[in-house]
Amino acid sequence: MDGCPPGITLGVEDLEADLRRRRPGQSKVTTQRKEPDAPEILSGVFDGATTGTAIAILVRNQDQKSRDYADIKDVYRPGHADYTFDAKYGRRDYRGGGRSSARETVARVAAGVIAKKLLASAFGGRVVGYVAQVGDVVAEVPDPAALTLHDVETLPDGSPNIVRCPDAAAAARMVTLIQAMRKDQDSIGGIAEIVATDVPAGLGEPVFDKLKADLAKALFSLPAVVGVEYGAGFGVATLRGSEHNDAFVPGEGGPSTRTNRHGGMLGGISSGQPIVLRAAVKPTSSLPRTQDTVDTAGEATTVRTKGRHDPCLLPRFVPMAEAMVALVLADHWLRWRGQVGSR
Repeated sequence: MDGCPPGITLGVEDLEADLRRRRPGQSKVTTQRKEPDAPEILSGVFDGATTGTAIAILVRNQDQKSRDYADIKDVYRPGHADYTFDAKYGRRDYRGGGRSSARETVARVAAGVIAKKLLASAFGGRVVGYVAQVGDVVAEVPDPAALTLHDVETLPDGSPNIVRCPDAAAAARMVTLIQAMRKDQDSIGGIAEIVATDVPAGLGEPVFDKLKADLAKALFSLPAVVGVEYGAGFGVATLRGSEHNDAFVPGEGGPSTRTNRHGGMLGGISSGQPIVLRAAVKPTSSLPRTQDTVDTAGEATTVRTKGRHDPCLLPRFVPMAEAMVALVLADHWLRWRGQVGSR
């Protein structure tokens, strides 16, 4: 990670918290592969703070089983990048854990921790994500911007919230649905919502580097994301302009809006309102049930994926999405600071 300002407090313990939220084997609704995801800081930190030089963090794989992938050496798995990697490069590493694997997101989450600390120190910014939907189970969250990490990670009785849905009743139904998918040798998709609060107005560029565009690209770069929307999202298709526009009202720190259908961004620039994004995540493509496919010779065959895979990606996706949003906001704040200073 390069370009991080000096003087931000950082230790291994800071990284461990979010890496625990992302790591495999954390609950009964995730893959049962066990990875400690123990980070090692190699450079860029001295005496507990960033130095301003490049930060290198190493996280070693401990529970890889490449032999689980031997059967798909010459077979294209439905929903995976096997065929497209062959089409692009003429060869592929079929053993798992490659560039199209969610394993690479461990680096994003580690970097996201630093970005979150930068946002907090620069302007008190906070990024919190949660599972808003799994299959047909939809959470009711009256005020997403008021949510804290504790609201997402802990149920009202104090027990861990293994699906990271702040609506306890919906969370219970989500757990039941995910377990049913695993029993049926299938998987299920859903939606995560990410909210960034206390973001100042003025971040983002007016044309090609709009904040909304960079945030969408960052989320789309994550494995399994097939849709991104912000604010009222695709709901605007049925609205009139008079219904969608957010009226400006006087505010203590400057103009504000009575509502936030614009999702915290106008003209690709932050408005000072909470930035609200949603990402649609597809069902896990790796299934233990038999599926039709073709082999590398183009002949029809079948495939059944062995190994340990998530029946639903959403619980582990939340910290990944938070990290990407935080990284984009940190980049745009640094860019804003370099362009206009602290006016």
